Amino acid sequence: MQNQPVFKKEFIALMAALMSLVALSIDALLPALPNIGESLGVTNLENNQLLITMIFLGLGFGQLVFGPLSDSFGRKPIVYIGFFIFIIASIICVTTKSFEMMIFGRVLQGIGLSSPRTIAIAMIRDNYSGDYMAKVLSIVVSFFILVPTIAPAFGLFFMNNFSWKAIFNANLIIGLLIVIWFWKRQPETIKEENRVPFSLRLFIDGTKTFFKYQEAVAFTLVSGFVTGSFMVYLSTSQQIFEQQYGLGKWFPYLFASTAIAVGSSTFMNSQLVVKYGSFKIAYIALIAYLAVSILYIVLFFSGNNPSIYVLITFFLMQFFAIGLLFGNLRSLAMQPLGHIAGIGSAINGFISTVLAVPISIYIGSFVKTSVLPLFIGFAVFGLMSLAVLFYVKRKRNLATV
Repeated sequence: MQNQPVFKKEFIALMAALMSLVALSIDALLPALPNIGESLGVTNLENNQLLITMIFLGLGFGQLVFGPLSDSFGRKPIVYIGFFIFIIASIICVTTKSFEMMIFGRVLQGIGLSSPRTIAIAMIRDNYSGDYMAKVLSIVVSFFILVPTIAPAFGLFFMNNFSWKAIFNANLIIGLLIVIWFWKRQPETIKEENRVPFSLRLFIDGTKTFFKYQEAVAFTLVSGFVTGSFMVYLSTSQQIFEQQYGLGKWFPYLFASTAIAVGSSTFMNSQLVVKYGSFKIAYIALIAYLAVSILYIVLFFSGNNPSIYVLITFFLMQFFAIGLLFGNLRSLAMQPLGHIAGIGSAINGFISTVLAVPISIYIGSFVKTSVLPLFIGFAVFGLMSLAVLFYVKRKRNLATV
């Protein structure tokens, strides 16, 4: 960790590129969900949501393996292993004729992609700490968020001109270029003397250490609640815009507008976080997140959808608040875990993702003819998140007395 942080532009761009593989593999597939389901004989359209949610399941479990291994064997080799798994999973996805095998391929893709996602955060923690780490994470996430603004249009282009299978192939090519860049330009960030000797007890000891830090656990729980409610939108957005509003051809642009809200607020956070602090910004953003949800519920409790303009306005406000949460929550959780950055990032990602997946699947099952269940989910988990942050704030205030 550096005493005087240096803003390394290529490092930040490379970390954003590594994380963007995850977003591209998720969001580029959104416009193709009905075509994939039809091609594989899916009769219940709600099952298409599993092609999105199940990749997150792989992301969660994969981190438990790759994070600890990177603490022992270095960050770079683990990224290569993860990408190799991603290649195998992508081959399964484009060659299978079974929906069940496609789901398996998506889980395996998530496992492979969990490596660059986890290692990117661990490498940032290797180099930075405190609010400056939150600043760097915010910049990385803001560029990472730009991917969803173009990914659906990217996927639609390949699907219309070739087939849905071409989306997987294009993702592979882009991933290969990023990994070559990573191999050529990025030095190893964990020094030999800081590596943890590998043993079967590595995960057990790391987990015990993680749970000693109550704030790390608290911010991880909040991250899971927020990610889960946001994941509902990811998995149901195509269904909402195409089936409920009949705007399928406009889906890439509508989705991009909400992604821009997240990206712009995340970038704004990178400019404000050093001055105001991660916790204060996250606390205020969570209040706004809950307030927007409650306002929608009060106005449209009947279940009748508002006009698309009103809905997009609410989405923009909601996701602007989410953009102020993502980087700050991850940074706050990782702050006390610098000595176990790899396994700390892994456990943080695992818990938040494993919480998020069932939340998404459960709430998503209610989003059929109305958007109301989506905002009810936002409100419930926003309230739970605020309760956790209030507990942390109270403990901090007592500690300073």
